[in-house]
Amino acid sequence: MAIRTLSADLEAIARQELNEDPARLEADLKHIREWLAKQPHLTARTDSQWLTTFLRGCKFSLERTKTKMDMYYTLRTALPEIFTNRDPMLPEIQHILKLGIFLPLPLPDELGRRVILMRSGIYRPEEVAILNLFKTNMMLADVLLDEDDRASICGTVNVMDHSNLTMAHMSQFSPFLVKKMTTLFQDGYPIRPKGMNHINMNAAFTTVFNLFKSFMKEKMRKRLYVHPDMESLYKTVPKRLLPLEYGGEAGPLDELIEEWKKKVEARRSWFIEGEKYRSDEKKRPGGRPKTQEDLFGLEGSFRQLNVD
Repeated sequence: MAIRTLSADLEAIARQELNEDPARLEADLKHIREWLAKQPHLTARTDSQWLTTFLRGCKFSLERTKTKMDMYYTLRTALPEIFTNRDPMLPEIQHILKLGIFLPLPLPDELGRRVILMRSGIYRPEEVAILNLFKTNMMLADVLLDEDDRASICGTVNVMDHSNLTMAHMSQFSPFLVKKMTTLFQDGYPIRPKGMNHINMNAAFTTVFNLFKSFMKEKMRKRLYVHPDMESLYKTVPKRLLPLEYGGEAGPLDELIEEWKKKVEARRSWFIEGEKYRSDEKKRPGGRPKTQEDLFGLEGSFRQLNVD
């Protein structure tokens, strides 16, 4: 598979910020493929576009790319509740896609970054299992990885709307789950989150927000912003980038949701075929499989946490 040609602005950013050198790219891809061929525990995608996304996410450090890829496939094995049964036509996934809880928006910001709207309180907790919610979110994230050069080169800016969150929503979270998902986002994906903007915060979400924050690396914590009102958000994420329902110009929510629903459905065979890409810990070199404790630091991690 050929690598997509970048626009002039993206090519300049990739060179300046990610150390991308088109003259060296084929050699870098060859190096990663040869490394993967020597990893008996990994079954991985090796097409050029996919590998280039990981190189970009790691600023073309070959060693960081290897570490990130190993973690990506290791977590796919460690979290079967997220990375199996990813058929977008399953009723539970269809329901979540129709809600548009995780929604990449069409217009980039002034720095070229992809804006993603996340509406955490839009679903009924008695109808949506939290693991299916995260599963569907990660399916959308995988489509971004594979299709969106802007997200991998310029990064992402999230707008997280917590309207209508209740204690019933919050009861779906546990410290164990929060730790797993934080590890997945921080260590398993080569997406570059540049800002996480929270709006409509309420008391119900504060405990879970602090829990996520406690597991974040310092760099990520510095990119968290809690906005007291929409005018504050607009200073960071201009109106023109947001859906009509948020005072913006990017189109109505129902049209944006339907567009992404169709995009995910069109990749059904890709998702089903993709379930074979994972790690086999019995074959990991050195004879020491990665355990849940290795990945998530479970032993004693939550004894001091109060989530009541």
